[in-house]
Amino acid sequence: MAKFKTIYICSNCATEYPKWQGKCDACGEWNSLVEEVVEKTAAKKAARVQRQVATSSRQPRPLGEIDDIREQRLVTPDEELNRVLGGGIVEGSVVLLGGEPGIGKSTLLLQVALQVTGKKVLYVSGEESEKQIKMRAGRIPHNNDSLLVAAETNLETILAHFKQIKPELLVIDSIQTIHSETLESAAGSVPQVRECAQRLIRLAKEHQVPVFLIGHITKEGSLAGPKVLEHMVDVVLRFEGERHHSYRIVRTLKNRFGSTLELGIYEMNQAGLREVRNPSEIFLSSGDPSLSGVAISATLEGMRPLLIETQALVTPQAYGTPQRSATGFDLRRLNMLLAVLEKRCDFRMGQKDVFVNIAGGLRVEDPALDLGLICAVVSSMLDLPLARTMVFAAEVGLTGEIRAVTRIEPRLAEASKLGFKEVFIASSQAKGMADKFPQLKIRAYSRLDEVFRSVFSGA
Repeated sequence: MAKFKTIYICSNCATEYPKWQGKCDACGEWNSLVEEVVEKTAAKKAARVQRQVATSSRQPRPLGEIDDIREQRLVTPDEELNRVLGGGIVEGSVVLLGGEPGIGKSTLLLQVALQVTGKKVLYVSGEESEKQIKMRAGRIPHNNDSLLVAAETNLETILAHFKQIKPELLVIDSIQTIHSETLESAAGSVPQVRECAQRLIRLAKEHQVPVFLIGHITKEGSLAGPKVLEHMVDVVLRFEGERHHSYRIVRTLKNRFGSTLELGIYEMNQAGLREVRNPSEIFLSSGDPSLSGVAISATLEGMRPLLIETQALVTPQAYGTPQRSATGFDLRRLNMLLAVLEKRCDFRMGQKDVFVNIAGGLRVEDPALDLGLICAVVSSMLDLPLARTMVFAAEVGLTGEIRAVTRIEPRLAEASKLGFKEVFIASSQAKGMADKFPQLKIRAYSRLDEVFRSVFSGA
């Protein structure tokens, strides 16, 4: 007769404990231990492992004898997704897509499944009925009525469908709704998520079929379920964006088959998600050039250069303490830049309310925005508009010096492509740039006061 015992598993790092305790010693999380009942069959398991090792045909091989063959990829019509995945979907890979509720995860993967024509695709949803999926697919332009749809939450039934249909692409929406009958715990619990993910990963590797898993996230913004889930899969993508803006970004957190510096940009509309091929144009407005407090900055999102609009509003303080507000920018860095303005350039910012916004709903942490943001602040303070043909790409140090930024050439190339005339950069990066970009007027400076004299006095 099988014996059972109770263990406690950390939902963050999957460390096992014989009894409950408030804090996980391995990862330091509080109240992350959940109960799980396991069967004590150590002797039987050891015997089974020994038989598998004895009969296994996979023996260790020298590295030089292994065939060097590039992975086979399924290139989809979605160029943004291909970019993020490193050139397409790798056969036998498991991709985990996470994001906030309602951000568009299901829409993105349903759209991809409808676009992959000529392949047998199985879309399994544990959150919607078949009629709901068809209603959502009706809003997406497509000519693929052969997509196979199943509203199912039982893992064994899904595996039976897979063996019967033999699809070439499998989408699971979502992994937290799938449960296996071999476990007594509820769907979405740590044991269920880990067990279902392991069996789906084994399925993908054995049959060389790519599998997409949609994952929920917690209120802290991390993927729900055990942390080991992110280690098990091949690719981890995060789908993010502001609810009140139509633009969405797919970031790569992990990719065993490509770079983690790529990202895809989409626009959400009534017909689904539209790929944004030239993201700089959507973040630049064609507003009134006579308005002050607006500067164009060159930033990098992953490997892609973007030109974005940094907006600033400076007003006399309305209350005893001056207000500081930043949307899309680090508030602590804004306070640092304002202190540099007051200390090094003698601008009295202590009696001013300062509001900063990154247009388009982007959240940017690139230090190359420093110079453009400071110029936007001074432009608003003096009520002197900046020419819309200027682009700024430099970091500002605590001493007021203009510092170099990474990968300056792609930033300048993007500015040149979009027709800008002047670029303000650090003097240490100016060598050879005028020859590479003859259509741009390279303005190189080493101190902040030199930039102000050039921008606001026409020197």
